[in-house]
Amino acid sequence: MRIILYLGKGGVGKTTTAAASAIRCADLGYRTLVVSTDIAHSLADSLDVPLRAQPVEVAPNLYAQEINVVEEVREHWGEMQGYVGNILRRQGMSKAVAEEMAIIPGMEEVVSLLHINKQANEGRFDCVIVDAAPTGETMRLLTMPESFQWYVARLRSWGDAPIRIAAGLLNRLAPEKDLVSGLNSLVEGVRELQKVLTNPDITSYRIVLNPEKMVIKEGARAVTYLSLFGYPVDAAIVNRILPGVQSDGFGKAWVAEPSADPYLHHLQEIQARYLGEIERDFYPLPILRSRWYDEEMVGLERLRQLADDLFEGRDPSQLFFRGQAQSIEEEGEDLVLRLPLPQLELEKVRLTKRGDELFINIGNFKREMLLPSVLAQREASSAVFANGVLKIRFPPSKGDGKGEKV
Repeated sequence: MRIILYLGKGGVGKTTTAAASAIRCADLGYRTLVVSTDIAHSLADSLDVPLRAQPVEVAPNLYAQEINVVEEVREHWGEMQGYVGNILRRQGMSKAVAEEMAIIPGMEEVVSLLHINKQANEGRFDCVIVDAAPTGETMRLLTMPESFQWYVARLRSWGDAPIRIAAGLLNRLAPEKDLVSGLNSLVEGVRELQKVLTNPDITSYRIVLNPEKMVIKEGARAVTYLSLFGYPVDAAIVNRILPGVQSDGFGKAWVAEPSADPYLHHLQEIQARYLGEIERDFYPLPILRSRWYDEEMVGLERLRQLADDLFEGRDPSQLFFRGQAQSIEEEGEDLVLRLPLPQLELEKVRLTKRGDELFINIGNFKREMLLPSVLAQREASSAVFANGVLKIRFPPSKGDGKGEKV
């Protein structure tokens, strides 16, 4: 069983990439489900078929659905929300505010993930491919298992009295409902879900990019936070590469066939520069590429063409990379950032930190990365590069946060 999530900035081509991957998997004989968790669904438009909140067969071995988050919340928490809302209204809240307050923070994200996990556990599908919401929403969704359990733990830390009081009030309204067991069941489901989401043998995350500055930065931030929470990223996808732009796969890109149009030639040069940056900044992740088509990639046949271009005969359900693109370790009070880098000649490592950006220079090699908040508030004190891994040490913060060179 494989679950693959495609995420990235809005408009980079996540939906078409997810749909193309699903079609290739189905053509290879896997019983495949492609599902959208984005509130602004576009999966049906991409496949050019009507979809519902339940899986619909759109081709042999291929099923698709657009999750109705409102319906999912109603199914998992609807009755309980109504009862808790009644309690809050008796305390003087308006109906609208009471019903909103009765939803546990992150419930929408949690039930979307629980639905995907349910589809996987039922064994109906060999592959579940997820067209995720834009990066910010998806990162909030993926961190929900952590924060949801924290929220419930804080509720329990108040002692048994609040839960007993809530349960007592609820029992008067609906004696057949058990608040405590319902909440415990939900927490257990989230805990099991988290094991699935962090298991590289089951789940992979793929960052979808275009050769554009803001897209690259958001994708880099996604890799940083996915790595921080232990979510296994196994590839980056670069869409919409202009004709004539080529690379060696190791950070060097160029315009092999310049356009006669000055405007297009300038765009080619920009893309070549950013394609090189992607290959350096997202190392050691494999980079999958697709060209810019002169037609909309809509419908099964055109999406099948995109899959041919993107995967070049490979199986999209395979694990393309095992390991962490980066990791943070604790050594005493220090935090150590570990970055696998290409084998380079050992030279002095030069670091420049500005806010949450870290610029790395080793000889002719340059890399820019975005730091998670836990490191952004500290200064880098030293860096050692050995055996293909750069280790950067961040002691507890004592400075004023200004940029510093090491």
